[in-house]
Amino acid sequence: MLTEERRSAIVSYIEEHKAATVQELVEALDTSAATIRRDLNALHAERRILKVFGGATSLSSKDVNTVEPSVAEKIQKNTEEKDIISEYAASLIQDNDFVYIDSGTTTLHLIDHITNKKAKYITNGIVHAKRLLERGLSTMIIGGRIKPVTEAVIGPDCVEALSKFHFTKAFMGTNGVSVQAGFTTPDVDEALVKAEAIKHTYLSYVLADHSKFGVVSSVTFSDLRSCCIITDEEPPKKYKDQTIIKAVP
Repeated sequence: MLTEERRSAIVSYIEEHKAATVQELVEALDTSAATIRRDLNALHAERRILKVFGGATSLSSKDVNTVEPSVAEKIQKNTEEKDIISEYAASLIQDNDFVYIDSGTTTLHLIDHITNKKAKYITNGIVHAKRLLERGLSTMIIGGRIKPVTEAVIGPDCVEALSKFHFTKAFMGTNGVSVQAGFTTPDVDEALVKAEAIKHTYLSYVLADHSKFGVVSSVTFSDLRSCCIITDEEPPKKYKDQTIIKAVP
């Protein structure tokens, strides 16, 4: 049973940190993960917090994002920053790499800077596959259901297909970067695809301009430690304590 004392403790912790994982709450409150998950379900139903995959975020936080902008909306934002980030990321591709390119507008910029034609490329982005082909690059696309808003291939068929591959490098997009919540996206199906791709990659890079830091979307697809970050500005030290970050000048 969720007591008023534990209710207040959980809400206070989440509001103070903006977001919290189940494990963080387990350690802070000295209770079991199963109990914390039940408590989060109850508090979500009471609209005291927003339950997300792997934890919860504060409803009062202006940084919580539950809506996925369209490709047309996102492609107009921070274009110079995306170009700087993607040009550096493209320079990391080596001969014989097997590269996964996530859907997203920053990863779309990445393709414009790829010059290595000895590497092989696979993507879940419809536009990304077309652009890779236009540049004369060895291209594969993952099969599954197409999400109209992001023009990404998602769903169980996509996740199952990814489980059979082993990538040397992955370049991922994200909607938010948070110390507490990790890398997040508003859609659970896209999160599952991203998580599976990272799981089967030797070295994963998240391409995120400075506006993504401190933002939390509804679903966590990876913790910070599992990926390197390529960005355009030096983030606060708390992020650099978690993972390798390259800020491109």
